[in-house]
Amino acid sequence: MAEPLPLRPPPPLLDDACALFLDVDGTLIEFAARPDAVQLLPDVREAIGRISDRLEGAVALVSGRPLEQLDQLFAPLKLPAAGLHGHELRAQDGHVVRDEHVEDTADWLHALHQQAMRFAHGHPGVLVENKGVGLALHWRGAPHAVNDVRAFADRHIRGRASYRLQPGDHVVEFVPVATNKGRAVRRLMQYLPFRGRLPVFLGDDLTDEFGFDAANGLHGWSVLIGEREPSAAVFALPDIRSVHAWLRENAY
Repeated sequence: MAEPLPLRPPPPLLDDACALFLDVDGTLIEFAARPDAVQLLPDVREAIGRISDRLEGAVALVSGRPLEQLDQLFAPLKLPAAGLHGHELRAQDGHVVRDEHVEDTADWLHALHQQAMRFAHGHPGVLVENKGVGLALHWRGAPHAVNDVRAFADRHIRGRASYRLQPGDHVVEFVPVATNKGRAVRRLMQYLPFRGRLPVFLGDDLTDEFGFDAANGLHGWSVLIGEREPSAAVFALPDIRSVHAWLRENAY
C-alpha cells in the first residue's frame, strides 16, 4: 500500500527574489527549561548569514524575545528583527522603532508582575518572564499547573482592553493588543531590502499564525514546523533538524 501523502509539502528552495522571516524558539532552536538556557548551532548561524548575503540582507528574525536577547543569541550576526512579537522593530539600517502605548500601563504591569511572582511561588516550576512591555508565564517546568496558569492569565487580562493573551508552546503572554508577528512582517516588507520581494515565513506555534497569514496575504510562502493543526501554513518541515538542513541547502 502506498504511503499517504503529507498534509503539507516541504517548501521549495529560496530564489533570489525571496525575503526570509524566521521565528526563533521552536523553529531554529530547541526549547529549554529557561529561555536563557538555549543555544544556536554555529553552523546554523553561519548558514543564515550566508543566506542574508545572498538575499542582499532580506533576512529577519521575528520573535517573542526582545532584540537584546536576539543579538546575544545570534552574535556576531546582527540581522533586521522584530522583537517582543513586533513591539520592537529594527530594519537593516539598525534604527529601532518601538510601539507607543495607547494608555499608561506601567502601574498595571508592575502589579501584574508582583502577582505573577506570588502565583509562581505557589506553583513550583512555573517561570515568570518580565518582558518590560509584557509578561510571560511559562509552565514547561510544571506541566501539571497548565490549568492554573491559564486561569490566572484569564483573570488578570479581564477588563484590560489594550492587552491580549498570546498562547504559545507551554507559555501564555500578556502582549499589547495590536502587537503580533504578522504586523511585524508587513511593516518590515515596507523597508528595503524586503520591499518588492516574496515573503517566506517559518514558524512553529500559535504566535506564528499571524506571520503565516501575512506571508499568505502577500502572495508568499508560509512554513509550519511540526504537525500542529489547524494552521494557515501552506508548507511544512517536520522538526528543527529539518529546518537546519533546509537552511544549509539554501546557503549554497
